[in-house]
Amino acid sequence: MSAPSVVVKWSSWAPQLQSVLRIVAAFIFMLSGTMKLFAFPAGIPPNGGTVPWISQMGLGGILEVLGGGLLLLGLFTRPVAFLLSGEMAVAYFQFHFPNGFWPTMNGGSPAALYCFLWLYFSAAGAGAWSLDAMRRT
Repeated sequence: MSAPSVVVKWSSWAPQLQSVLRIVAAFIFMLSGTMKLFAFPAGIPPNGGTVPWISQMGLGGILEVLGGGLLLLGLFTRPVAFLLSGEMAVAYFQFHFPNGFWPTMNGGSPAALYCFLWLYFSAAGAGAWSLDAMRRT
């Protein structure tokens, strides 16, 4: 098997790998919300509790759980991903950026990464393994 055919074969898996990335990222993203709302798998530091549902952090947790669940399934991916990208931009600039410029130093690396990851999915869609793809067929 020559090198170009290996590259062609591997790149043909891009739609499936796009779905795998979406599923794994959405699952991990949902854990941020379940932590805030249900103290699962652990509560919010330092006390290990939850946040009030009717608060800005509570709204963030609700978006992370519900939006993350929709992204996990690949349902309404483009608008949900766009909304969550905005949520992560707000989270970064409101909570992390005031503590310094560099994301690795201000604790904002996950928010920055999710912001651009969800922005990508808002343009690219859910991938081959999604309810969005099933709805189109």
